[in-house]
This record gives sequence, C-alpha cells and structure tokens, in this order.
Amino acid sequence: MGKALIAINAGSATLKFRAYQPDGVQLLARGLVDRFGAAGASLELDYGGRQTRVTLAGSGRDEAVAAVLNILADKGLEAVAVAHRVVHGGDRYTSPVVLTPEVVDHLAELIPLAPLHQPASLAVMSAFARLDSRLTQIACFDTAFHCGQPEVATRFGIARHWHEQGIRRYGFHGLSYASIARRLGDMALASQRVVVCHLGSGASACAIHDGRSIASSMGFSAVDGLMMGSRPGNLDPEVVLYWLEHEGMDIAQVRQELYKHSGLLGVSGLSADMRELLASKEPAAKEAIELFCYRAAREVASLATAMKGLDAVVFTAGIGERSPEIRARILKQLSWLGFEVDLAANLARSQRITTPHSTRHAYVIATDEEGEMAREAAALLSGDVQL
Repeated sequence: MGKALIAINAGSATLKFRAYQPDGVQLLARGLVDRFGAAGASLELDYGGRQTRVTLAGSGRDEAVAAVLNILADKGLEAVAVAHRVVHGGDRYTSPVVLTPEVVDHLAELIPLAPLHQPASLAVMSAFARLDSRLTQIACFDTAFHCGQPEVATRFGIARHWHEQGIRRYGFHGLSYASIARRLGDMALASQRVVVCHLGSGASACAIHDGRSIASSMGFSAVDGLMMGSRPGNLDPEVVLYWLEHEGMDIAQVRQELYKHSGLLGVSGLSADMRELLASKEPAAKEAIELFCYRAAREVASLATAMKGLDAVVFTAGIGERSPEIRARILKQLSWLGFEVDLAANLARSQRITTPHSTRHAYVIATDEEGEMAREAAALLSGDVQL
C-alpha cells in the first residue's frame, strides 16, 4: 500500500482533503465531504481522473473522517501524516507544528479569536486521533504568514496593555497568500509590491513585498476588512454597542449578525453567493455587488500606501478566480492607478488580464492552500523547517 500525506481543510459545513506523496509535491487524490457532520453527508473523490461519490451512513464527524481514510485505503493509499489548516495560531505559532496535547490545549484557548473556524479544526484533529492514534498530525496556520509584519501594522490604537495581552492585528488567509507568494517568483514579481485579493465567501487583501506580508485587511478576527459573503468587514464598533444597548441583543445574537447575517447576504437580502447576485436584477443585489467592489478597490489603495507603492494586483480564490465581472469592476475603480483591463484576456481567465500598455498589471492566480499545507508539513517531517 502506498504512503500518503493528507491535507485537511475543515469548514463548518464542508471538509476538503487532498492526498499527496509524502514529499508533499505530487498530488494523488482530492476530495470533499459535503454537509460535514450533518445528516445526509456525502463524500466525493477524484482519484486519477476517476470520480467516486458515496453517501455516508452516519451523521457525525468521526464517521466522515473515517470515510476519508477508508476511501483512500480502498485506492491503496495509507495515511502516514495529516496536515490541518488552522485559522488562528496567535502570536506563538509562526510555523507549522506537530500536534501534542499541549499544542491542542493552546489552540483551544484561541477559540474566542476564531469562534467559527477553530472549533471545526479541533474537532477534526480529535476525530483523527480517536481513529488512529499513530498518525502524526500537523497544524499549519493562516496567521503564520503575517507574523513578520512591521510592528506598526499589527497595532490597534488602544492602550498598550491590551496589545500586550494579544489584542492586535493578526491577518488571515495566510496559507493562500503563502501559496501565491511562492509563485510570484515564476512571474518576475518576487521583488515587486503586490496586493493580493483573496475574494471568496471569506475575503481579504494582503500587501506582499519581496515575498513577505507587509499588511493585511483582516485584523484581530476574520470579520475585519473587506465585505464578505455573510460578514461585514470594516464596521464601526459603536454599531455593536448600539445593538447591545438599544436593540437588546446578546453576545450570541451579535455574533450571528456579524458572521451569518451581514456582507453580501445582509446587503442584498437575497444571497451570499456572488453568482446568484450577478444573475439577479434586484436593485439590492446590484448594491451589494457595488459595495463589495468598492471596498476591495479602496483596500487595494490602502495597502499600496503600506508598501509605499504598488506594482501589481493579483486576484485569487473563488470569486477572484472565476468572476471576470467582479475583477473588471474593481480594476475600473483602480484605473486612476494605471490599470487598463484587457477585456478578452479577462473573460478568458488568462493569467495577465491587463493590456500590454497598462501602467500596472493585474493577474489571476489559482490559490493552493492544501498544496501549501502539504509542502510545509513535508518540510517539517523531513527536518527541513526552512519554509
């Protein structure tokens, strides 16, 4: 039976997984558990171009994780290590780490900083440990890529003792940005000042110079920054106080409002799915799209200031990679910076989507969070921790 390194990307409703050779380079299989941890969950696997789909008998997360291991075993792949995407590593974990009880306990302490994402990752880690205690499990962190930011980029304008207690800007989507930064060198952009827009259900933007994170739109939590599918992005904190004091909302209700009822869904009143909004003729849908693009363009200009200049913009993630209209709208608002969209290239999803005469260029690069996790985990396991 062949050995495999498994990369796990757990969400609240889905579980994405990929199997790689132990060196973390060659992809062997990819799959998805839909309705993860709920009744009617299904598993899809692509192995060698052949598709397999099964409906899971149980509704628990243990059953789903067992199904992942079993279906890979059916294909002759034995998991020897599992790499997990962990949204929050705080300021302690600046690189991947092998899971130990102490590490798991510390990650649990960070749940208040990532209340939707952290519990899902911890639940999957526990499920793997119960099913096969021999497996080496590794945590790869979304916050790690941003740990080298200048001190000024990490601070809020609050009392120093709060910063010292960990209330600061962390930045997220770091595995996505690390995967993009790694490919900028192949495009002669390694030393350039680049803003990467990770646009999906969760959305953020990051200033990258010389392959390093300089500043990020997200801060203490994954709610800050750009407007997202159901999260508001930048929000005056007095709005939260108003909800608490004048609307009688409790903490749980406020959290639901911030994470589940805002963003594209809240503004449109229709959907958090950009595809549905683009197809809609409703004025509220158009307003939601306009606000999404406005916030993204405004953030690009802000991050350019953090780098003292801008050479290029990169679009990635679900919306960034698949929506020519959203890319064109954002770049149109940035035309004053010298971006000139090549309409044909944009519609064709070419890598470069600006004209040859454009003062600055924009690109589309597919993100590869799972691939980045596999590479980081393989380096850690081999002792080559220089990432």
